[in-house]
Amino acid sequence: MKIIKANEVASLIKDNDMVAISGSGGSGSPEALIRSVMDSYLSVGHPKNIGVTCGISPGNLTNDDVGMNMLAKDGLVGYAICAHLGMGRVFGNAIGANKFPAFAVPLGVINHLYRAIAGHEDGILTHIGLGTFADPRIEGCRANEKAKSLDPIVEVVNINGKENLFYHSFKINVALLKGSYADEDGNISLEEEGIIGEQYNMAIAAHNSGGIVIVEVKDVKPKNSFRARDVLIHSSYVDYVVINPPTDSLGDYNIPFYRPELTGDKRIKLESIKVRELDERKVCGRRSAMELKKGDVINLGVGMPDSVANVCAEEGMSDNIYLSVESGPTGGVPIGGVVFGASINPDSVIPTAEQFDAYNGGSLDMAVVGLAEVDKHGNVNVSKFGTRVTGPGGFINITQSTKKIVFMGTFTAVNLEEKISDGKLHIIKDGEKNKFVDKVEQITFSADQAIKNNQEILYVTERCVFTLTKEGITLTEIAPGIDLEKDILSHMDFKPIIHPNLHLMDERIFKDEKMNIKESFMGRSNI
Repeated sequence: MKIIKANEVASLIKDNDMVAISGSGGSGSPEALIRSVMDSYLSVGHPKNIGVTCGISPGNLTNDDVGMNMLAKDGLVGYAICAHLGMGRVFGNAIGANKFPAFAVPLGVINHLYRAIAGHEDGILTHIGLGTFADPRIEGCRANEKAKSLDPIVEVVNINGKENLFYHSFKINVALLKGSYADEDGNISLEEEGIIGEQYNMAIAAHNSGGIVIVEVKDVKPKNSFRARDVLIHSSYVDYVVINPPTDSLGDYNIPFYRPELTGDKRIKLESIKVRELDERKVCGRRSAMELKKGDVINLGVGMPDSVANVCAEEGMSDNIYLSVESGPTGGVPIGGVVFGASINPDSVIPTAEQFDAYNGGSLDMAVVGLAEVDKHGNVNVSKFGTRVTGPGGFINITQSTKKIVFMGTFTAVNLEEKISDGKLHIIKDGEKNKFVDKVEQITFSADQAIKNNQEILYVTERCVFTLTKEGITLTEIAPGIDLEKDILSHMDFKPIIHPNLHLMDERIFKDEKMNIKESFMGRSNI
């Protein structure tokens, strides 16, 4: 292990190298290392045309020069293989503008690929992605037109009469990683990180590919000062260390200072969670929470689905469910916003790859995820809208492997105005964009696969609820105050099946008082 300055990092990366970068949105990004690459390219033109691979792209959902945005300079990146491309908006927009070819791979798949690369395996065989845009018979993970010029990274393989997808391994030349501390030998501890992420697998993949591993840490501690169990990356796999003391210049981004409540070193008393005002988000959260059972292990997606946690807190149900995050934590309360991925007071925190071992096998009882576009077949798109390319993140793994999925979101989008009063939903101004369309732009969730897998699928909106059946998407519930023709059917690009027993959504959902659903929730025990 050799300690170097941040401005020396770029000189260790050759043109055309494949560079693995740790991080997950607002956590775990080696900012000083990425900045070195950007600064060198802008000043001397090297390294150029590099490949980049990551899980959830580091970034803060802005155009700021942070995370992957720093690499979105014309000519710096030659291609990308990532699970999520949009946390850095400049980087995602460059892909949408076809500046360089990019593949969007399910998060669990890319994490398992890093393990395969480390083991000199040709790739991974999995059911994840069948029927979605990851399937080579549809788009083969291609995130833009330029990706069509590259060799495919996934193929269909039939084993014992069963279809699987085989995702190809690729060589990693450099790993740029973030840890908490190094010791004088170069052992790397992640003891103060809220997310363990991909660091270990990236390090071994680069090392075993004959590449180099560079780790950014807060400081160097004396030799033999770490507990063995706190060392995630052994010194024999680490080539260089860069010391970059944290600052709060970027606010909460990258969790600059140690928060022991994220690692389990300390448990804090959660402040009384403010009861959410009765709006369309709460309506969706309430209806979704009514599907929960005592003892459920559930995954909540980013954005609107976090209203389910708020409803559970208000109804006194929080202590009887386990919230799980694909990045590794289970239990506690997931953090929202830019630093989504870590949890306050988690019961456990494991590497992302290991979390997906559990998820892929069906360990989740239920998932509540976003609803951006739904088509007449029940397919859902959350990964691509015109030139806005985000990728699937963990969405495909979660929605293809979980027993029960609730897709949640408002019925229409863009400038929607609604009011809830007198136990009824009132549409003041409808959204300008229909979410229920004839054909989704990209298939991130395959309804056909869900039917084959015997999954229970609901689509919950503030004005109605649909279920997925073999016959198609079926309208089962309607909100009080809503007219079927005027407020629902006229804002759909297709006509759904109308259930013969179409009924009103529970009236308690639309009243500005506690629903008192805990008793029925406890009666649906999953323990």
